[in-house]
Amino acid sequence: MSSVVERFLRYVSFDTQSDEESNTFPSTAKQLVLGKALVEEMREMGIGDARMDENGYVYGTVPGDPSLPTIGLIAHMDTAPDASGANIHAKIVEYQGGDVCLNKEKGIFLRESEYESLQNHHGKHLIVTDGTTLLGADDKAGVAEILAAAEILLKGDHRHATLKIGFTPDEEVGQGADRFDVKGFGADYAYTADGGTLGEIEYENFNAAGAKVIVHGLNIHPGSAKDKMVNSMLIAMEYNALLPVNQRPEYTEGYEGFIHLLGIRGEVENTQMQYIVRDHDMGRFEEKKAVMTAAADFINRKYGEGTLELQLKDSYFNMRKCIEPCMYVVERAKAAMEKVGMKPKEVPIRGGTDGARLSYEGLPCPNLCTGGENFHGRFEYIPVEDMEKCVEMLVEILTGF
Repeated sequence: MSSVVERFLRYVSFDTQSDEESNTFPSTAKQLVLGKALVEEMREMGIGDARMDENGYVYGTVPGDPSLPTIGLIAHMDTAPDASGANIHAKIVEYQGGDVCLNKEKGIFLRESEYESLQNHHGKHLIVTDGTTLLGADDKAGVAEILAAAEILLKGDHRHATLKIGFTPDEEVGQGADRFDVKGFGADYAYTADGGTLGEIEYENFNAAGAKVIVHGLNIHPGSAKDKMVNSMLIAMEYNALLPVNQRPEYTEGYEGFIHLLGIRGEVENTQMQYIVRDHDMGRFEEKKAVMTAAADFINRKYGEGTLELQLKDSYFNMRKCIEPCMYVVERAKAAMEKVGMKPKEVPIRGGTDGARLSYEGLPCPNLCTGGENFHGRFEYIPVEDMEKCVEMLVEILTGF
């Protein structure tokens, strides 16, 4: 079993799910458990300055030729709240086509008819779950690939750039770059290893905001509720119906943005809804927020001021304008991909990475593939061969001068 696979299987045994409802930083203490383990592993590898700071960020350096640029590689340690990250039962299956039985007892299959990407991986060895949890390739694959590349540099005699390693908490809840020490990191430029299929390189992403809607109602016994009860759940449903249906994620692709209802919970007195707002174009991004604000104003005019509270908060912005002045960073990654036999594919991220925020803070940081598929769900998988190829790519970025 290769070094990168051994690492990956070890890392996914840690439950590092972040929590968007938390008021702490990091949002969950269990992320620190993996962070401490990574620091110990890095020191055993020979990374003498490996450390975790008070905010849960892990840093380390592999010294290289001082005449070359200092290059950062960054990945995040947390997994998404969308599906359980606890008690992950990962296994490796050789894929020969058709459906993959993930869980015979529960009748859970990874079906080629539903996940057409499987057709690209005939003959490969897929790391999958038992169909009850996510896998955690987003982004423990990135963590494993970075440390596997670092180990190659440490054990080899390659002339290479100085490597700065950064592992972040809370990326999945939009806080991964909040307390990242860009100045202390000390890289001239960096890459996040947080992408998908082989060959993808991404340097444009959504502009992003989060929205919280709180609806206040009045609960009266239904037997005497006439002209008195205010049902907050029904008003919340009315608000959501005011938002454009064709701007939901299930109706969009490519550069098209969306307004996505993530969650709703409520009772007569109080209902809360969580949304995310996304668009690559800043003008259309602002329009979407304006639509949500106009809908809130309509509800408050109809039912009385203060009935509905809308809290909008920007999360990150499209990094393209930060990357365009230094496209050599993208070209370096594309050249490395070609050298190791990948076909580079420039694609827009229908999401975001820590690199988007870091690029705005002066650290150019495109995103690179890690090989994973179906992130954030129970049918997530990653081919062993693609992980190994991504390690080759990272090594080439650091050595191909």
